[in-house]
Amino acid sequence: MQEIFKKLDLQDYIDSFSKLLAREKSVILEGDINLHFRLINELEKFNIKQPPNLEDLDTALLHIQKQGVLRVYEIYEFVKIINYFLYLKKFNFEGKLQEWIDKIIIPSDIVKICDYFDDKANIKFGVNEDFDRIKEAIDSNKQEIKQNLYKIINSQKVRVYLVDSQVHYINQEECILVRGGFNHVLKASVIDRSNAGFFYVIPHSVSQLKQKLSDLQNKQEEILLKICKEISSLFEKNLMFLRFINKEFDRFDHYQARLFFAKMGDKNFILPSKKKENKLVNFRHPALHDAKPVTIDFSKSVVMITGVNAGGKTMMLKSILSAVLMSKYLIPYFAHQDTCVGSFKEINAVLDDPQSVKNDISTFAGRMVEFSKLFSSKNAIVGVDEIELGTDSDEAASLFKVIIEELIQKDIKIIITTHHKRLAALMAANEEVELIAALYDEENRKPTYEFLQGTIGKSYAFETAYRYGIPHNVVKKAKEVYGEDKDRLNELIERSSALEIEYKTKIAKLQEEISEYERLNRNLKETKESLDNHIYSEKSKLHKEYKDARDEAKKAIKAKISKEGHQHLNVAHEKVKSIKTEKVQDVVEDLKVGDRVKYRNTKGTLISIKGKKAFIENDMGMKVQVLLADLQRSGNPPKIKTQPKATVNVQKPDSGHVSLDLHGQRADEAIENLDKFLSDALVAGFDEVLVYHGIGTGKLSYAVKKFLDSHPKVKGYSDAHPSQGGFGAKIIKL
Repeated sequence: MQEIFKKLDLQDYIDSFSKLLAREKSVILEGDINLHFRLINELEKFNIKQPPNLEDLDTALLHIQKQGVLRVYEIYEFVKIINYFLYLKKFNFEGKLQEWIDKIIIPSDIVKICDYFDDKANIKFGVNEDFDRIKEAIDSNKQEIKQNLYKIINSQKVRVYLVDSQVHYINQEECILVRGGFNHVLKASVIDRSNAGFFYVIPHSVSQLKQKLSDLQNKQEEILLKICKEISSLFEKNLMFLRFINKEFDRFDHYQARLFFAKMGDKNFILPSKKKENKLVNFRHPALHDAKPVTIDFSKSVVMITGVNAGGKTMMLKSILSAVLMSKYLIPYFAHQDTCVGSFKEINAVLDDPQSVKNDISTFAGRMVEFSKLFSSKNAIVGVDEIELGTDSDEAASLFKVIIEELIQKDIKIIITTHHKRLAALMAANEEVELIAALYDEENRKPTYEFLQGTIGKSYAFETAYRYGIPHNVVKKAKEVYGEDKDRLNELIERSSALEIEYKTKIAKLQEEISEYERLNRNLKETKESLDNHIYSEKSKLHKEYKDARDEAKKAIKAKISKEGHQHLNVAHEKVKSIKTEKVQDVVEDLKVGDRVKYRNTKGTLISIKGKKAFIENDMGMKVQVLLADLQRSGNPPKIKTQPKATVNVQKPDSGHVSLDLHGQRADEAIENLDKFLSDALVAGFDEVLVYHGIGTGKLSYAVKKFLDSHPKVKGYSDAHPSQGGFGAKIIKL
């Protein structure tokens, strides 16, 4: 595994991840990747301290199995594991995480062993009476040695011979430094001499105390060995449990390390998918500093990358394989959450020159050995750099065309880089082949490190040679030798690439214009509807005024009983009938029962048609009879309110801000809850709120950021403090 990490330039990245593990082990996480991801997501909601650093305990477990006696430090390594799981059991986990922790049942006699030790791996007072007495005697002896030394140093007789008044440590022995002639006033043993000719001595009285200390320490070791035998015997009875919890500790350690690693730099987990779609979206290879994000579709069986030298072809190949590899082992990396990679059983990288003097193998022969292995593989992805390396390019193109077509039938995805256009031309007609060209900036004469799909790229060998210092006249002669016909072919390739770029640019511009047209069309319809409503309102107002005037006229006629007045009133009535105010509208489309329609400001469903009249049921459940001509087609169905899967808790803490938990919600559901939450917070007068969205796949985090960027009342936002959720939460200023 280390070999492929090195080939893909991932070793430093993997090493930085490995440093987060509590003990050295493989970065591969065995088992159901979907279950692991679910547990990591559930674990992300809690602020849990890192697992303690541990030694490898495989040898200790083997020692227990053979009825051996563990040393104190080995026993304490197991104690650290037990104490960490006892700490985890204090949390109120949910779902699969809680199920997993509940399955770890720690025997009560093992728990008691944990109480034997303090935080520094020392036996606590009260565990063993004999051990306690010896420890007290040792402490007393050490104090007596210290007092004896200071008593001698302060003696009037000895002071004359003292070089200084300090206690020195020579050869791990406490001693004093004296001049020659000290033996007249002090009985002591010389253990060393200083550079100035003075003597390091241990007084005989101190030597006697140290001998007593040595005897006490030997006795302490005997008692400690007895305690270790008892614990080792108990561990032997619980050997199966110790093996189990040792393995489960590594599993939890993998989860925590991946979670912390994802938070460092806002990386995303991209799970392998069984879909045929494969694409990188804004992927950045971790080995590159300030790298251009790569977006590429590699869904087809073969991806052939051509183009300029030093233009990033090999790094593109490594990026694709790196993303697949890290997804396979659930290692977070820098990519947009829309990235989608397949699930492959094998990942191979043929990047180096296989030529070897020891094995008597040539470059091309080594490549053939690598390709021969692929014929026995299934569900694999392989990257081959400079596929025609080591042999005649024309012969190799024909050979590799057939090899690649055979491998496609065996469900093997192949990523290829090449400078030779013959193979690319032979494979271009195959629907399972995706051509990708590394682009070159003609004006500035340098690679752009960008890629164009669907075309063959020119190598720009002459331009690259000139850029790296080859004399101009040499390059010019090389072009002449190369020939005008091949140069024209390169010109055609360049023109094809340029046309492809121009085509895609025009398509993008046209798409923008279509979007703008659709926006203007929507605005026009809204304006028309507003004018319709205004006309209807004015018409109703005029009818009311006319009715009032007519009523007054009737009263006047009745009062005067004038036949001529009646005649004038009838004329007025005929005139008002002739006044028609029509609603401005488009040609009415053919409507049928079941269509979504709009009547003025009301939307609903057409339930029946009778002549020129129609019955609609609006979104409030009311049935209304209207003229068929007054209806417009509406394509927007009513929003169906569903019961949210996760509860939304809004609370006002003492600090004066509110919080919202969006864990477990879909993006559209979460945004709806977030919108209401911010409205309530603004009404309540809050100027700062906290929203938990988690890390997960990053989709919810992206949706929250996008919504906050567009909200008119949001002044700004930032990631929360690690104690408040870190990268999985946002502090929003209103």
